Amino acid sequence: MTRIVVVDNHGQFTHLERRALRDLGVDTELIDNDTRPADIDADGIVLSGGPDIDRIGRCPDYLDLDVPIFGICLGMQIIADELGGTVGGGEYGGYADVDVEITDTTDPLVGTLAPETRVWASHADEVKTVPEGFTRTARSDVCSIEAIANAETDRYGVQWHPEVAHTERGEEVFENFIEVCESR
Repeated sequence: MTRIVVVDNHGQFTHLERRALRDLGVDTELIDNDTRPADIDADGIVLSGGPDIDRIGRCPDYLDLDVPIFGICLGMQIIADELGGTVGGGEYGGYADVDVEITDTTDPLVGTLAPETRVWASHADEVKTVPEGFTRTARSDVCSIEAIANAETDRYGVQWHPEVAHTERGEEVFENFIEVCESR
């Protein structure tokens, strides 16, 4: 059975990320973001959202592990920031529904979604430039980089929250990540 750990970055929806995976039949566990990388035994890692990039514990160290990693909101910002992209304040804050445009239909994480998909996102902070080797896979009128991917290293991120009911086809994003983890 596929095992995916969800790293708790103290976000308000983290428990829903774990539940979404569990409901899809994945062996999953919620772990503290100070867990040592050597103590992680998983086929994949979800870096959860959270309120503050200064409270990310050992998350940068997890990027060295040889497993697929999926960053959600703050999790995507951690991936971008640590791998050479930039993160900054967004023009729009707070949570709201946003129509995202999928810009790369070959992306294994979001490429199967409808060309325009309504999601629930916070844009208090957002990725401003993607790291080398990554591509932008979704955009919106609110944020030019709504999702990123590096299929070669299996590092993916979305600005939005696929685990909440407000996001259309959010379960599909988790199914796609499970497929990435199982294809290794």
